[in-house]
Amino acid sequence: MAIITKITTQKQSDDRYNIFLDDGTGEKFAFSVDQDILIKHNLQKGKELDEFDIVEIKYGDDRKKAYNKALEFLSYRMRSVKEVEDYLAKKEYHESVIKEVILKLKEYNYVDDLEFALAYVRTQKQTNGKGPTILTRELVMKGIGQSIIEQVLEEYDQGEQLEEAIAHAEKLLKKNNKLSTIQLKQKIEQHLLRKGFPYNIISIALEEVDYEQDESEEWLALVKHAEKGKKKYQTEDPYQYKMKMKQFLYRKGFAIDLIEKFLNED
Repeated sequence: MAIITKITTQKQSDDRYNIFLDDGTGEKFAFSVDQDILIKHNLQKGKELDEFDIVEIKYGDDRKKAYNKALEFLSYRMRSVKEVEDYLAKKEYHESVIKEVILKLKEYNYVDDLEFALAYVRTQKQTNGKGPTILTRELVMKGIGQSIIEQVLEEYDQGEQLEEAIAHAEKLLKKNNKLSTIQLKQKIEQHLLRKGFPYNIISIALEEVDYEQDESEEWLALVKHAEKGKKKYQTEDPYQYKMKMKQFLYRKGFAIDLIEKFLNED
């Protein structure tokens, strides 16, 4: 048995108290507790504590500290259950403490994976224009279950997906008017795939935007790339120069007849 010999308030926290015990070997600091734990266990000078009491008090205090840490973590933005669990695990709280904290957070509706997933999808599609494939992958990483993911993505219908995909494609077209028609198409496809849009939406988006260069635009784009090729292959003999230029411009997506026209005029 040990006897509480002194209780002092911590200098940096008015709601935490230092507990000093004497187990027969003299007074010494034993542990600190939150004010709620102090009151709950009626800790006061002269009270006797056995080993079980001390373990129970420390466990309760850990649970209280973990709960406060979780609330602080949640104060910045909504979090999934897994995010809170991972955060508390990094703070080295015991698994049983984390489970109890999560149950309490759920009880007070401080964490709700369905509400979190709904808010996440709305925010990401509005601010970043992400497609459903990316959103699904990100939600899985945040510990959201498949049934909830399917439920929240129902809000992101094909009409909205197409609208976002077209917006991405049009923005890309404005920045890449020096590419060939084939390059533009490939660039749009790759960009929309990276943004998380499925192939059926990408196909429709490509039908809705005008990525095909007219003859003069295609010619200007070819000339621009050809200038780069000329610098690269200018030391080759005439035959090798012509063959390598053909291969270079063909890989860039230009038609053979347009390439031949340029080389004949070069």
